[in-house]
Amino acid sequence: PMTNPAPFQIHASDSQLEYLKARLENARWPEQETVSDWSQGTPLAYMQEISAYWVRDYDWRTREAKLNTLDQFRGEADGFGLHFVHMRSPLPQAKPLLLSHGWPGSILEFAKAIPMLLDPPAYGGDAADAFHVVAPSLPGFGFSDKPRETGYGVQKIATLFDRLMRDLGYDRYFAQGGDWGSMITTMIGAQNLGACQAIHVNMPIGRPTAEETANPTAADKAGIAALKAYNDWDMGYSKQQSTRPQSV
Repeated sequence: PMTNPAPFQIHASDSQLEYLKARLENARWPEQETVSDWSQGTPLAYMQEISAYWVRDYDWRTREAKLNTLDQFRGEADGFGLHFVHMRSPLPQAKPLLLSHGWPGSILEFAKAIPMLLDPPAYGGDAADAFHVVAPSLPGFGFSDKPRETGYGVQKIATLFDRLMRDLGYDRYFAQGGDWGSMITTMIGAQNLGACQAIHVNMPIGRPTAEETANPTAADKAGIAALKAYNDWDMGYSKQQSTRPQSV
């Protein structure tokens, strides 16, 4: 079991921030795309605009301080080091809630929602909707450990996060996720190890059934066409990262 997870605060050194700024300022840009849309990937001008924003306008210290208002910890679950937010609601009827972020995201996805989940009446909500919140950084993300071996797919992460919740003392909890976190949350539900009471996902995925494929309605045809378009044109990044990630 996880014993006495250590409090954690985010802090980037001045030298790290200066190094990042220097890299952005000295970027060697590719040639401009030969189209007027996104069909060849991210347009050069858009990428340069984003880079300039990071160099000139983004205030890391303010964001860092804001994130550090969340209670953060680092500890080991099943021998793997996880960084996570853990905040308990002041309301006695609060229920434990595991929040799993997406790719390429972070706990920042939940920063605005966490105070509302902890104390709904303070934001005009119902006390019955209060939660104790646990929001881990996925393996390989943020300040969690990076996997040293293969196998850390959604099944492994689901059991790891279930272990985290139990180690924190929650033998009954609820789980929510979006994007990659929705797949992890779905797997937590599918594994049904006994502690998770219910799940909520905001990226549900449903593939066509054999019947829908054989005798598609107009709506089925539109869905199947959209899935094909995604597979043909929008998942190159996924194919690369799932087959040859080291090349990236």
